Amino acid sequence: MSRHLKTFRDGSQIAFGRGQFDDWCVYLTTPEQPRTAPRDAWYFAELKRLAAHHGAYRLYEDFVQIYERTTARVDASLLDYIGALSAGYGGDALEVDRLLSIVYAGMVAEENKRHAPLRKRIKRLGMYQSLIEGWSAEEAASFSRGKDWQQLDVECGLRGF
Repeated sequence: MSRHLKTFRDGSQIAFGRGQFDDWCVYLTTPEQPRTAPRDAWYFAELKRLAAHHGAYRLYEDFVQIYERTTARVDASLLDYIGALSAGYGGDALEVDRLLSIVYAGMVAEENKRHAPLRKRIKRLGMYQSLIEGWSAEEAASFSRGKDWQQLDVECGLRGF
């Protein structure tokens, strides 16, 4: 069963649905493509591309504002806030809104996953690595694979979160 989160001005939508492991898989549907589950590497790459024009620190700081307000419950006012924040990106506003909303939904999903001690911090680590440290999107997305949570906790701590 799909749980709708947000519809964007171009008709695209994000929703939670059944994934491989739980009911917290984030799905994106656009007028051009059927429902897909966006991967970390994809949205990290898209955000890096936007950072080349708008600034990596700006995008990261906007992400941190969303990160700090994210809990295990979907907050409609935070989704509205993401839309308002994205308006400052001019012609890229829709794309930034969609990407940051997907990342937000991913953090809500992480907050709801069983046996995920790092919760939303894992998304922050990937965002930091790709936007601030300049890692490739694929490197940042795959960094946590095969590592135990304690090791990743240290990595987060080294970066101050």
